[in-house]
Amino acid sequence: MMKAKELKNLSAEELNKKLGELKKDLFMLRMQHATNQLDNPMQISAVKKDIARVKTIIREKTNI
Repeated sequence: MMKAKELKNLSAEELNKKLGELKKDLFMLRMQHATNQLDNPMQISAVKKDIARVKTIIREKTNI
C-alpha cells in the first residue's frame, strides 16, 4: 500500500508510470483470481485503492 505523502513527491510523469504499473498489476491479479491461483483476494481491493490515490494526486497536480 502506498502513502499519499510518498505520491505527492513524485512528478506527473512518474505518477503516470506508476498508474500504468498498478493497472497491469490489477489485471494480473484479476487473471489469477479467475483461475483460482490468487492466495489473497484482498490484494485486488488494495491495488484499486492505490490506483484511486494516484489518480487523486494527478488531478490535484493538474488543478494547481
